[in-house]
Amino acid sequence: MARIVVGIDGSDSAQRALRWALDEAKLRQARLDVVHSWHVPYAAATPYSPPAAWDPTDFESEAQRVLDHVVDAEDGDGIDVHRVLAAGSAAQNLIELSKGADLVVVGSRGRGGFAGLLLGSVSQQVVHHAPCPVVVVPQEG
Repeated sequence: MARIVVGIDGSDSAQRALRWALDEAKLRQARLDVVHSWHVPYAAATPYSPPAAWDPTDFESEAQRVLDHVVDAEDGDGIDVHRVLAAGSAAQNLIELSKGADLVVVGSRGRGGFAGLLLGSVSQQVVHHAPCPVVVVPQEG
């Protein structure tokens, strides 16, 4: 069975990528892995942060809420959709999870960085290092 991987982060660009990936999965009769990455912020991982102020499970729970919200907002229309919550770097997770996939899909811009860039850092890294074809879904414009 064909497999497509799509990265989401809650941004409008990622939502467009998810819609595109859902349409493509339907055409290919493919399984769709929807990947959302999370990490403990730097400030929470230092020995100088008050231990009671940061609980890594809070970050993971919030990431799961984002993943569920984004996927639930779309109609899977019978597509085999797998929700993948991955700790660590979004780009590295997508590159690793795209091994053996037929296609990986990302939005052109994510939630962070510089709005004037054509590609965000995650989409750039995935384009350059993924082991399968990559589709970068452009911003509306």
